[in-house]
Amino acid sequence: MNSNLQQVNHFFNKKRFRLSLILVILGLAYAGASFGLGFQTHSLLNIQDGIAWLIQNFIPNEASQGYWQEISQQLFRTFLVAVAATTCAAIGALFLAIIGAKTLTAAITVSWVIRGFSSLLRNIPIVAWAMILLFSFKQNDLTGFLALFFMTLGFLTRAFMETIEDFGTEKIQALQATGATYLQVIFQGLLPEIAVALMSWILYMIENNVRDATLVGLLTGTGIGFIFNLYFKSLRYGAAGLVVLSVIILVVTVELISNLIGRLLS
Repeated sequence: MNSNLQQVNHFFNKKRFRLSLILVILGLAYAGASFGLGFQTHSLLNIQDGIAWLIQNFIPNEASQGYWQEISQQLFRTFLVAVAATTCAAIGALFLAIIGAKTLTAAITVSWVIRGFSSLLRNIPIVAWAMILLFSFKQNDLTGFLALFFMTLGFLTRAFMETIEDFGTEKIQALQATGATYLQVIFQGLLPEIAVALMSWILYMIENNVRDATLVGLLTGTGIGFIFNLYFKSLRYGAAGLVVLSVIILVVTVELISNLIGRLLS
C-alpha cells in the first residue's frame, strides 16, 4: 500500500516539476524577448484602454455607410482573385500529384522532385510571395493572384499526392489486371473514387485564400486590403471598421457554404 502511494506521489511530483520547468522556460523566453525588443509590460496591463478605443472608433457609423458600395466592389474582386487562384492551382496540383504519387509515378525520382517542389512552394509564407512578386509585377491584381496561386499549388500538390497514395496500390493493380490502361485507371477508377476528398481540399483552400487575399491586398495595393489601408491611414476609422466587418461576413459565409457543399458531397 505504501509502495503504491509513493509511486503515485512520485508520478505527480514529476508532472509538477515538468510543468514548473515549462513555465520557467516560457517566463525566461518572454523576459528575454521583452528586454531585447524594449517591450513595455505595463502597456499589456492597459489593454482595456486599447479595446475601448477600438469600440469607440472602429464601430461603423452612419457616415461610413456611404462607403459600402466601394467596399462591396473591392470585396467581390478579392473573392474572385481567391477563387481563381485556388481553381487554377487545383488543376496544376492534380496534374503534378498524378505524375508524382508513388503509386502512379513512372520513376521514384520524379516523385521526390515533385515533393520537393511542392514543399518549397508551400513553405514560403504568403507575405514573402507577395513581396517577391511585387518587384516583378508591381501593384496589381496579378501579383496577388500569383502569390495565392504558388502557395496553393504547393499545398494542394502535397495534399492530392497523399490522397492518391491512400487509394492503395492493390486497387490500382486490380484495375490493371482487368486490362485497364493507365488513363482508364486514372479517369475511370482513381478520380471518381477520390473526387470528394479532392473537393474538400479545394473548398478548404478557397476559405484560406479568401482570408489571405485581404493581407495580400495590403501588400500589393489591390482589393479589400488596399481600401482598408487607405481608410485607416486617412483616419476614416468607421469606414475601416466596415471593411473589417465585411471581410468577417465574407469569410463566415464562404465557410458555411463550403461546409454545406461538403455535407452534400459526403
